[in-house]
Amino acid sequence: MLPLDAKARWSPEWQEPTLLKVAGLQEFAAGEFPLERMLLDLRVPETAAAAALLDLPWAGVLVGADADGPTRLRHREVALLGDPATVRPGDVVELRPGSSKIAVRYRRGDNGNVLFATERCNSFCLMCSQPPREIEDGWRVEQLCDLAGLIDKDEPSLAISGGEPTLLGAGLERVIRRCARALPDTHVHVLSNGRRFEDQAYADSFAGAHPSLTWGVPLYGDHHRLHDYIVQSPGAFAQTVRGLYALHAAGQRIEVRVVLTKPVAERLPELARYLYRNLPFVEHVALMGTEPIGFAKAHHEALWIDPVDLGPTLMEAAQFLDRRGMAVSLYNLPLCTQPPDLWPFARRSISDWKQHYLPACEGCALKDRCGGFFGWITPEWTSRAIAPITAKDDFSCARH
Repeated sequence: MLPLDAKARWSPEWQEPTLLKVAGLQEFAAGEFPLERMLLDLRVPETAAAAALLDLPWAGVLVGADADGPTRLRHREVALLGDPATVRPGDVVELRPGSSKIAVRYRRGDNGNVLFATERCNSFCLMCSQPPREIEDGWRVEQLCDLAGLIDKDEPSLAISGGEPTLLGAGLERVIRRCARALPDTHVHVLSNGRRFEDQAYADSFAGAHPSLTWGVPLYGDHHRLHDYIVQSPGAFAQTVRGLYALHAAGQRIEVRVVLTKPVAERLPELARYLYRNLPFVEHVALMGTEPIGFAKAHHEALWIDPVDLGPTLMEAAQFLDRRGMAVSLYNLPLCTQPPDLWPFARRSISDWKQHYLPACEGCALKDRCGGFFGWITPEWTSRAIAPITAKDDFSCARH
C-alpha cells in the first residue's frame, strides 16, 4: 500500500501549484506530452546516463534524497525524500508552494485513479468515507482539466468523485468533455448521489459528453424513510429516483451502488426487487462492504454487521438480480466471509493505495483473487470469519 504523497523539497522558482508528468526514456520517446510539462526522472540509471537529455527544455528534474546537485545549474529540481517507490515514471505529481510534500494525482498502473472533484456534498451519509466540507473549491475544474491532459492515453479507467461532483454545476460537464478529448478510450465512472439530476436539463447536458461514461449512484432502500435516514437528507430518495430516470432519459449508463450497512442489509432482498421492477435499465448493481473511516467510525454501532452474517441475504439478492439478467458484483468483502456460491460475484475493488491484508491472510490459496481490506481496518470492523482458504479448487467449483 503506497501513500499518495511523500516528503520532498524543490526549487523556489515554482511559485504556483503545478502539475507535472514524471518522465523516463519511455515517456520521452513516446512524445505524447510537452517537455515543458514533464519532470525528468534522474533516479532511473538509463535516464541519468543520457546526458544529452539535460539539454532539453524540461520543466525540471526529479532526483533522490542523496543527489549531489550538479543539475541545479540547468534545471529546477525536485528531490524526493520519502519512499522512492511513491513516485515513478508515468505518474502525475503536484507541487504546491508552502508544502513539504509532493502529491501523486495520477499513478500509472493503479486500479483506482480518481479525479477528486470537490469536498462539498448535499448529503451527509452515516458511513461517508470523505466527510464533506463547505468550502469554495471551484478552482478544481481547471486543475482536473489540466490533469486529464497529462494522464496516459491508454489508461483503461478513471473515476470522478468527491464530495458530490454535480455541485461543480457546468464545471463537471467541462471536466468530462476534456477527458473525452484527452482520453477518448478511457472509461470514465462518475460517483454521484444523483440528486441534482432531477433537473432533466442538467442530465441532458451530459449527452454525448464522453464515448465511455457511466454514473455510479447509491440507493440504500426500497422506500424513502430508509434511504433518507442513511444519507441524512429528507427528500433525497425522491430526488435520487427522479435523477436516475432523468439520466436514463438522457441516454446515460447507470450503476446503482449499495453500501451494506446493518439497516440496509435488513431490507436488501426488497431493494433488489425494487431495482428490478422500477429501474430495469440499470446496467450494474454493486453491493459494497463499508469503508471503516470518516463518519462510519462514529456510527459503528448503528452500521456494523459482520459480513459473514450477510451471506444468506446477499445470496438471495445477488441471485435474484443475476437470474433476471441484471449484472451484480460484491465489493469490499473478503472471500472467506462469504459462501463459495457468492465468490464469482466478488471483485478486487479496493484501490491499490488503500488495499491491505491481515496476518490471517498469509497462506490463503485465494489471496490473489481476494480484495482484502481497507488499510485502516480495525478489530471492531473485522469479521470473526477471517481465515485462510486452503483449497484453490474451491473457487473453480463455485458457479452462479
